[in-house]
Amino acid sequence: MINVLSVTTLYPNRAQPVHGIFVENRLRHLAASGEVALTVVAPVPWFPFASPRFGRYAAYARAPRREERHGIEVFHPRYPVIPKIGMTLAPALLRRGAWPTVARLVRERGVQLIDAHYFYPDGVAAVAMARALGLPVCVTARGTDLNLIPQFPKPFEMIRQAAMDADAVITVCDALQGPLIDMGVPPAAITTLRNGVDLELFRPSDRAAARARWGVDGRVVVSVGGLVERKGHHLAIDALRALPDVTLLIAGEGEERAALEARIAASGLGGRARLLGLVSQDELPALYAAADALVLASSREGWANVLLEAMACGTPVVATDVWGTAEVVAAPEAGVLIDERSARAIADGLARLFADPPDRAATRAYAERFSWDATTAGQLRLFERLVG
Repeated sequence: MINVLSVTTLYPNRAQPVHGIFVENRLRHLAASGEVALTVVAPVPWFPFASPRFGRYAAYARAPRREERHGIEVFHPRYPVIPKIGMTLAPALLRRGAWPTVARLVRERGVQLIDAHYFYPDGVAAVAMARALGLPVCVTARGTDLNLIPQFPKPFEMIRQAAMDADAVITVCDALQGPLIDMGVPPAAITTLRNGVDLELFRPSDRAAARARWGVDGRVVVSVGGLVERKGHHLAIDALRALPDVTLLIAGEGEERAALEARIAASGLGGRARLLGLVSQDELPALYAAADALVLASSREGWANVLLEAMACGTPVVATDVWGTAEVVAAPEAGVLIDERSARAIADGLARLFADPPDRAATRAYAERFSWDATTAGQLRLFERLVG
């Protein structure tokens, strides 16, 4: 059994139950293999006030210092964050905040390997801590850490150095290998281990009951993800103007909520576009089951989990062809890729899908090719080599 310590700021906690849930999903399937003893250090930004009037910052204060999730012990040390001006300081501040917890767990639990998720600031800090502790370290790149943050010169250099110093680098899609190779990382040092989907949780269910649950009928489209510009919810709203018989349900919370509410109100769409707020993982399958399609109009993605979640429920997708998305939507039964990120392209993509929709059973069968088993096996092979 390999004793692994995973370090990442992208991880859920009681106060933020869906934050970084894609990392938790990967790690809990790894732990379920019985081949690793896994502990997670998921640092949380320090904030002094837990009152709800402080919005998302208050959730930081409410996060527990320690908790158990899916049988995995998770520690949440605090680290200082300086909004807007502290980007280049972030790895050092994260390392300083996490170091006492990481060093203690390594000493007490006989940790053999540091496993970091997201390159900046997490991977940069984790590589430095692993080197100080004399341990091998693996860093997983997930998307924005390679397709956006390296546009800034100082973070670029820190990411490049961490990638060169790490004992192994994982990407969640083949498309993310390119930026690493351009930084000088040898291709042989990079392993692609895609995300999977929980085929037990996300599965076809009674569509009539699901539609009654969400109060919809006729053509229904869903858009799922944080309410931020890069997810393209605003474009999905605009696409409704060319789709008079379609209802749009948007699941998520974020900084763009007020702007999206105003957009819906100004569009004259009536009740055809609805913001549902945060929808839990347990509720998402019924949302997908109620829908005829999922729209993902992102400007950037590594490997978008919502695509496979929808497909596993039998719901095809319409998605922008960015980064790893073409590796997910790779057959007609999966859905439609659109080359242009615009409301017109979304409307055209949905019209094409509705004109010749795949059988929902075929869409489910396509998703079944993406269980977590292969990903877990790949992690175990890599970890065994690193500690060997």
